[in-house]
Amino acid sequence: MHRVVALVHAPQSTFELACAAEVFGIERPGIPRRYAFGVCAEHPGPVATRAGYDMLVTDGLDALGRADTVIVPGWLPATEAPSPAVIRALRRAHRRGARMLSICSGAFVLAHAGLLDGRRATTHWALADELATRFPAVRLDPDVLYVDHGDVATSAGSGAGIDLCLHVVRTDQGAAYAAQVARNMVMPPHREGGQLQYAAPAHPAQFDGSLAPLLAWTSEHLDDPVGVDDLAARAGVSARTLARHFADQLGVSPGQWLLAQRIGVARQLLESTDLPLDAVARRAGLSSATNLRRRFLRALGTTPGAYRRAFRTAPRTDKPL
Repeated sequence: MHRVVALVHAPQSTFELACAAEVFGIERPGIPRRYAFGVCAEHPGPVATRAGYDMLVTDGLDALGRADTVIVPGWLPATEAPSPAVIRALRRAHRRGARMLSICSGAFVLAHAGLLDGRRATTHWALADELATRFPAVRLDPDVLYVDHGDVATSAGSGAGIDLCLHVVRTDQGAAYAAQVARNMVMPPHREGGQLQYAAPAHPAQFDGSLAPLLAWTSEHLDDPVGVDDLAARAGVSARTLARHFADQLGVSPGQWLLAQRIGVARQLLESTDLPLDAVARRAGLSSATNLRRRFLRALGTTPGAYRRAFRTAPRTDKPL
């Protein structure tokens, strides 16, 4: 059982804590439980929340020493530095091998602990300038929903905490398990684009309609040789105009979105079938096993064969690849 511990701090954001608790702490019928979830505070006892009530926290900082993953689900006010005791506890947990996650303003705590120095990180778009000014050693990316380095990960504002937590589950347990959790939460297992789509004002030349119909059609034809020009033709716009629509509505280019969908299909097929790599590549619209390996390695940092061995959910019926 993977142990997840959230470090809370008054006044605690109930939603950001709930992001972590909902993903890692809920026992769901029909879904094997893989995580044990707990909460700790520097000073155990009643901890005030932003919602106007106190919650009782019984564990102190020593709980971080038993955690496999530590989460800082927000830290308000963001300008308040954590105590030396908190910083020491976080650094010890990280040195011991615990994975460190932050949600929203929690990035400031990881930055104070020096865990983000020289690394790309993110936080809520409204706090980005403050983080960049106070911690110039951090390579701030204010657009993305989350940044994951494996041992340390940061997420953007509140709702992006769910994106990061589901990403961690997908990394730990595979896409199929993460999809079960997301489906139970009535959430998408993965959101496209960055937080800029939520922070930026509407574009003056806003697209007349949603991209949703085009995205839905494309998702059903990923095994066809569909490219960006084909998407533009189906939408009845030029490739340049389509790129602007994608940037406005999703925060990514059409090519990036298309490749992400195809990698997602390949992951599902690798997890749930024994299809040869050439067949997986064709069904995902990646044309060949060679292209699949190249795209997979660049996107995920591993090979299709290694991914299949790590996350297979279907019984094997063929010879090893």
